[in-house]
Amino acid sequence: MQRNQAQTGLTRFGARAFVICSLFTLISTATTAVGSSTAGASQPVTITLYNGQHVQTTEALVAGFTKQTGIKVAVRSGEENTFDDQIIAEGKRSPADILFTEDSPSLEYLQQKGLLAKVDASTLAKVPSRYNSLKHDWVGVSARVSVLVYNPSLMKRSQLPTSVLQLANPRYRGKLAIAPGEVDFQPLVGSVLESYGKAATLKWLEGIKANAGSHVYPNNETIDNEVNRGTVAFGVINQYYWYRMRAQIGAAKVHSLITYFAPRDPGYVVNVSGAGILKSSKHQAAAQKFLAYLVSKAGQEVIAHSISFEYPIASGVKTAQPETPFNDLKPNAISVGKIGSDTQVIALLREAQLL
Repeated sequence: MQRNQAQTGLTRFGARAFVICSLFTLISTATTAVGSSTAGASQPVTITLYNGQHVQTTEALVAGFTKQTGIKVAVRSGEENTFDDQIIAEGKRSPADILFTEDSPSLEYLQQKGLLAKVDASTLAKVPSRYNSLKHDWVGVSARVSVLVYNPSLMKRSQLPTSVLQLANPRYRGKLAIAPGEVDFQPLVGSVLESYGKAATLKWLEGIKANAGSHVYPNNETIDNEVNRGTVAFGVINQYYWYRMRAQIGAAKVHSLITYFAPRDPGYVVNVSGAGILKSSKHQAAAQKFLAYLVSKAGQEVIAHSISFEYPIASGVKTAQPETPFNDLKPNAISVGKIGSDTQVIALLREAQLL
């Protein structure tokens, strides 16, 4: 009997000890879980963006994205061509998650190297397919269009070329301004190459070099300013440079005008700013969210009201700026993806001694 009581007492003690230990384990587990959750909340995901786009536009887009998602974005701005080389040199160790460019050739170049991840189909669907990668490796975000800027006191509109090939006509010798080193100029050359082939493109480049003479400038801003001052009769730029100059200096100080090549001419080029995700990114989900934001209504509204005067091209958003509506433009029918990378274009520019 006593033995049975002792056994019962030991059994009760063991049960009590088991309950206490179990409670301690549960409390410890709960505390650890809360601690982990708190640590995660205090350290949100940060993605790194290599930015070749206009800084003010990117800053506004990043601010809107972070406010909407809580995901932070570390922005490193520079020239997109430089970023291409840097990404290739860095390889899998690259800290970059996304490359955001002014023009498509840099993205096409990385795509050819197999360095970009596929973009979510739902993101691509927000943009007309002709402005996206043909292989779905990057998405178009905004657009600009090539135009002729001219000084009507030096040249009448009726005297301007209507086709891009006419830029090489000797009648324009000393009257043409170009910026062959501009990333905006390279898609124009790519369009001519796609339309007429290598031999014709090289001959054309040699002709426009002769016509430009001393009016080969480092960038489109210089062309805009020199034409406005009357230093040179006309030049090839993207439309947003002229609209931005007018906003900055006031309409009364603008002495130039812009016009377009003939409808569907290979020189009537839509340049697309796009974004792609590196395969080496360690934050694929967050990077996909950023691309989705860029082409969402919220992201496109940022572009629509930006002082960069670029065109929003996704989610049905239209520009709020006083410029020719995007749907009224009549560019060539060449898909952005078919213009390809800038590798062959740069080689041709160098062969023509324009770089």
